[in-house]
Amino acid sequence: MTAAIRLDSTRLAETLARVPRSHELFVNGRFAPAKSGKTIERVSPAHGIKVSTYAEAGGADLDLALDAARAAFDNGPWPAMSGAERSRILHKLADLIEAKLDVFAALDTLEAGKPISQARGEMAGAVDIWRYAAGLARDLHGETYSTFGANKLGLVVREPIGVVSIITPWNFPFLIVSQKLPFALAAGCTAVVKPSEMTSGSTLLLGQLLAEAGIPEGVVNILSGYGPQIGAPMTTDPRVDMVSFTGSTRVGKAAVAAASATLKKMSMELGGKNPQLVFPDADMDAALDAAVFGAYFNAGECCNAGSRLLVHQDIAAEFEAEFVERSRKVVVDDPLDSRTLVGALISPQHLALVEGHVANAKLQGADITLGGGRLESEAGQFMAATVVAQARPSMAIARDEVFGPVATIIRFASADEAVTIANSVDYGLSASVWSRDFDTAVGIARRIRAGTVWTNTFMDGAAELPFGGFRQSGIGRELGRNAAADYTEEKTLHLHCGPRTAWWLPR
Repeated sequence: MTAAIRLDSTRLAETLARVPRSHELFVNGRFAPAKSGKTIERVSPAHGIKVSTYAEAGGADLDLALDAARAAFDNGPWPAMSGAERSRILHKLADLIEAKLDVFAALDTLEAGKPISQARGEMAGAVDIWRYAAGLARDLHGETYSTFGANKLGLVVREPIGVVSIITPWNFPFLIVSQKLPFALAAGCTAVVKPSEMTSGSTLLLGQLLAEAGIPEGVVNILSGYGPQIGAPMTTDPRVDMVSFTGSTRVGKAAVAAASATLKKMSMELGGKNPQLVFPDADMDAALDAAVFGAYFNAGECCNAGSRLLVHQDIAAEFEAEFVERSRKVVVDDPLDSRTLVGALISPQHLALVEGHVANAKLQGADITLGGGRLESEAGQFMAATVVAQARPSMAIARDEVFGPVATIIRFASADEAVTIANSVDYGLSASVWSRDFDTAVGIARRIRAGTVWTNTFMDGAAELPFGGFRQSGIGRELGRNAAADYTEEKTLHLHCGPRTAWWLPR
């Protein structure tokens, strides 16, 4: 049988030749192998060959990294620098990242299986976030209260919270660390960063640029390794003041429980099961385009995926037919090909899990009107764009996060029913409403319990807008004007001048 996915060996060889293949730990301003000498080999999910080798950090390496971050915060220059100084360094770091944009993008494509054109867009977005964070370094401020009388003054100042554990997932390796680290640095914090053991390359490459930009030793430490060995201790160690985590809701719950022993501040960006509500008066062409994009962007391996299509029954048959036709045209192929829209899934185990979700939906009575399984390939794990129709809100496929290129279509009869379905799952990360009617678009958006609700668009974003979820989609927000402030503590300074009468003296 002819392979559905044809991988270009020449293009692969050229890409491998221009990216770093071996990565050490970055601790206290220096690269070094793991104390144990162990390494992790990453096999490309698209090409089936080893593309990266990382040092595998253990407890001894984590101790060194936490000591370095603690010393850099308690005794180093970074927290005491002016906002202008930190801003200048972060701007320089953004410039250095931009100069290596193609290398960062190639690493994420090789290790995560995402399309190269998408990876380049993510890197450009990451650079923009670094520059936005650099600006916020100069904008952190407190409050003054001068209304307590002539001899009293109240000041509320913001101070960096301390050492931050940053734990990031495999689906957007560099973009997500860029939603966390620059804001922590802008606030004056120090950090230990653990990228996913499957996609550590681009984050470790960042270590090469830190010193060049002027980040002092120990301020940022980067460890590749596994969750039980270093990720879990990063949430419990008393040297850590805050944990910023992006990943599954299941692991996020465990991290919150573990951190509760030391009452650390937590920022959690977790799962989603995000609805797109399509009403009869919607711009159908625009809604269909966004539905296809939302379902298959990053192969559906996205907490923000618009995987639940809630379509009014009056237009459902027409919408479903056209959605299937457009889904057929989605190019699933070699992620190094700039024409590819959907690349490989992250691992064989994950592909099997996604296939299991679809098979279970069929057993429960849903119709698989397109795709449903893996594609033939010379190597790697690719899945066809998949459409699950005639789904009921109670089905697992309509409630559980699938994290694959699978769209589930659910029909509704009224606006109230649509809102009920949208809010019926455990998650509340994002949603969109498609209607030309102002009352419908805004009224429904106000009723949906999600951190972001788009109207007549989907998955647009900007560094200025906060991102995060309701309920089991997370705790706190990333990005936005308060992103750097989230890495600070407020301190009250209550000042008194002039004589004070001792309280024990008779009056």
